[in-house]
This record gives sequence, structure tokens and C-alpha cells, in this order.
Amino acid sequence: MHANEIANHFVARTTRMLGVSAGTASMLLEPRREVKVHLTLERDNGDLQTFTGYRVQHSNARGPYKGGLRYHPSVNIDEAAGLASLMTWKTAIADIPFGGGKGGIDCDPATLSERELERLTRKFVQQIHECIGPYVDVPAPDVNTNATIMAWLMDEYSKLHGFTPAVVTGKPVDLFGSLGREQATGKGVQVITELLLQKIGPPLQGCRLAVQGFGNVGSFACSLLHERGAKIVAVSDVTGGLYDPNGLPVPELLRHARAHRSIAGFAGPKSISNEEVLTAACDVLVPAALDAVITPEIAGAVRASVVVEAANAPTLPAADEVLEKRGIVVVPDVLANCGGVVVSYFEWVQNLQQLRWSEPQVLAELEQKLQSAFSRIWDLSQDKHVSLRTAAYIVGIGRVAKAVAMRGVH
Repeated sequence: MHANEIANHFVARTTRMLGVSAGTASMLLEPRREVKVHLTLERDNGDLQTFTGYRVQHSNARGPYKGGLRYHPSVNIDEAAGLASLMTWKTAIADIPFGGGKGGIDCDPATLSERELERLTRKFVQQIHECIGPYVDVPAPDVNTNATIMAWLMDEYSKLHGFTPAVVTGKPVDLFGSLGREQATGKGVQVITELLLQKIGPPLQGCRLAVQGFGNVGSFACSLLHERGAKIVAVSDVTGGLYDPNGLPVPELLRHARAHRSIAGFAGPKSISNEEVLTAACDVLVPAALDAVITPEIAGAVRASVVVEAANAPTLPAADEVLEKRGIVVVPDVLANCGGVVVSYFEWVQNLQQLRWSEPQVLAELEQKLQSAFSRIWDLSQDKHVSLRTAAYIVGIGRVAKAVAMRGVH
């Protein structure tokens, strides 16, 4: 089961619970547009190679489509559709004026030179430029894409449409990006984790966390939570995991990871597998890597009392049922990792108004948005006696369905 099936399962379950008509439910599930393009790249050695690019636009009922572009061999139309759906609910839950989109190119950037990567990105923009725009669809970085790639995208689009920095977010700060964007998703994970622990405990000071994934989101979450007094007892990346029941030396680990682009070779802590990170003895588990990693078997072995989904769709539906039956509180991805899209919204606003906010202003506005979203979902979950995931989808689907109803179907 992949992201598309996982997202559709939770949406279908919530629409049934809300008594949404079959026709409306179908409209909420299906994307409005799916774009597939073929990109022929001349490699540096003169060889020709063809890649496939995708852009799925799920809903624009509440604003322009919004979502990342990932460069990965696993990129396909189904994955993009599922992640576009998640973005629709995530932006609605955060109460920002966007819909949901997603896409990318089925390539392995590690096998491409920087020149090849730039040419491929520009070819992609040439093929999809009529489908994107600051008031139509606003892409952003995702897996294996970054600020540099967003700068190429903005530049190529601007060649075709005139100067348009608001066409994409996640750009370099010196090229109309927003201060605070790089740490935004990890910051959001930290804020949401603290808000939950204030409700149910234990105190963040001394709280033990295991974080699967030490990329941008996982590393910033580890750093920020460590600074607030939490103990990071386990982390992992694609090379494997590290464990220390007394807490890992996070600053030293971050320096090692930046220098070596991996946590592999960091001396001292016990080496464990990625799966063992998910079942490590801890208070809070943060899956911050790939989708579908928490299976029913893993869910039965999780030792944390709280799961904060920093990754997109990390928990299979059957595993979610296991966690709920065991009394483990799950903060769903559509709430836990929405910090990135909130600051993307701030970048878009700054670009449209041609101004720049200070980093303290960005982070303060982010925290306010997250507190508002969390409070709405927490209160609903308590009033209706439902899980945080169900409450989040009730809020998100309710807002989108209301926008569709008010705008009308033509």
C-alpha cells in the first residue's frame, strides 16, 4: 500500500463518518488534473536518455494547487496523486489559501551531474509551464530537490512569463526565498510535539525521542527538540541507525552528518537497524523518512506512547488501527508536518507583495498558525471522542467541502 491508497483510505473513512454523499466523496477523492510528460535529456557524454515527469493537481477549491516536486526513481502518477491529496487536507487544516498538488521526475539525481540536473529541470518547466503559476499551481522542494532547483524553475518560468518569483517556493533566500523556510517543517514537528505533551505528558524536559530519518526534517526536529531539553535516544538514515538510552550527542551528530552526508561512521552509540529505531524504548516516536514504514507488525511492537508523523503517510491504515487499540496517540502527518507548507505560504505572500519578513516574524507567525490548528483539532478530538487523525480529516475535509459547495459545481 502506497501514499495514494493510504490517503484515500483515511479520506473515504472520514467522508462516510460525516455522511458525505457518494458524488461529493468521489469528487473529493479524485484529482482534477494529472499531467505526464516525457523529457529527453542529452547527457554530458552525448547520450540521450528519456525521463518521465508528473504533476498531479488534486483540488483548488481553497486556492492555487500547492505541493512539492520530488526527483526519485519511484516517482509515478499514483504516488503523486496520493501526496497531492494529502496536501489538499494539509493546507486546509493549516487554514492557508491553497489546494493540493504534487509531482516530480522519475530520476536518480545521484547519477546526474549538476549541469544535467539543471537541463532536466528546465525541460520539465518548458513542458508544464502552462499548468503552473503564482495563481494556478505553486511547486516547492521535496525529496531530492532543493533551493537551487527551485531557482532554476523560477528562472525558466520567468523567461516564458516575465519576472515571477511567486511561481515557486523554497527558493534561496538571496533569490526571493523566505527566511526560516529551511527549518520550517522540523520546527513545526517540534512545536506540535510540545503542544501535545503539554496536554498528555510527559514533560518535554527529559522526554525520550526516537527519530527515523535524519534528513532536513528529522535533523532539524532532533536539533530543536534537543535544545528544548528532550533526549534523542535513537536516530537513523538510509545507512542504518544509532541508539543510546542516555541520549545521543545531537550537536556532534549533526556536524558529522553535514560533513559526511550520513550518520554512518559516527563512533560511540550502538548501531541498530531502521526497523529497530521504530521499536526503540522511548516516549515519542517520530517517523521522518518514507511512507508506509509502520506496518501492523511494527505497530504491535512500538514502545512509544506517542507517534508524531513527520513523514508523509508513514502509517498503514491497519497499523493505525493497532496503534489506536493500544492507546498510542498519533499526531497525523497532515498536522505534524504542515510547518513547511505554512512557511511556503509566507514566502508566496512576501513574493506577491515584494517585501521580506524577518526570521523572528516568520517563526512567530508559524507558531501561531500551528497553535491554532492544533487547538482546533485537539478540541474536536476531545468533544467527539475520536483520534487526532480523524479530527484532522474532519476539519480538512469540512473546509474543502464547504468551499466546493459555496463556489458551486459548473
